[in-house]
Amino acid sequence: MKESLLMAVRNELRLRKYSPSTIRSYLACLNEYFSLLHYDYNVPDIEHIRRFLLRKEEMGYSSQTINLYLNAVKFYYYQIAKWRGNFDIKFAKKSKKLPVVLSREEIAKIVSAIKNVKHRLLIRLAYSAGLRVSEAVSLKVKDIYLDNMQIHIKSAKGMKDRITVLSEKLIGEIRYLTEGMDQNDYLVPSERGGKLSTRTAGKIFRMALRKTGIKKDATFHSLRHSFATHLLENGTDVRYVQSLLGHSSIITTQLYTKVTNLGLKGIKSPL
Repeated sequence: MKESLLMAVRNELRLRKYSPSTIRSYLACLNEYFSLLHYDYNVPDIEHIRRFLLRKEEMGYSSQTINLYLNAVKFYYYQIAKWRGNFDIKFAKKSKKLPVVLSREEIAKIVSAIKNVKHRLLIRLAYSAGLRVSEAVSLKVKDIYLDNMQIHIKSAKGMKDRITVLSEKLIGEIRYLTEGMDQNDYLVPSERGGKLSTRTAGKIFRMALRKTGIKKDATFHSLRHSFATHLLENGTDVRYVQSLLGHSSIITTQLYTKVTNLGLKGIKSPL
């Protein structure tokens, strides 16, 4: 029973063009949830779901992860079981943690620590264009507009396309590396020639970070955070940054104004 339900969820998510990572996450959440069900799969027990989510909170799960479980469960009941009742469970409050931002000097050190030319390009592209890891590994040769210094991000989060900037410093390197490549080839392929996995991209970043000795709790996504923060520090209007990042709401982009150094630079400690 459980396997057939998970297959139904997988198929529906694929038809709706959810990202592979979201599909994996929803299925993992529902696999756990279904394992604890001992009654009707078609009608939710709201109090049981509350206890299920509360247990996650007691185990130290983040608000984001708890909301992921809730979204997965709601998707199942509304879209698969076709339940039409009121799901009276509030989302967990999102963490107000500030994003981890790397300085320009720290990013330069990370880049210098990577000896593989294509892997180094991957990291430089992600930082210089504000790419998510899934976007960086999905780039194809045809997505890079060298003459216009632009990058076409296709089917990004929320299945939206957007245009972002291409650094002039990368044009010569990209021209050299893509010479003789097909337009449909991945810009930074795996060793086997196919698409590089997001896990491998994350490993590339972590290994370089470890080599530098930088102690910040940074991830591949910190490159995107750094892109946005540095643009704001350079005086770029927040709405342009919003467009380059592909944020639906300006509120999401404004988070980066809290980690810019503009205000702090003019303040001296009283000590």
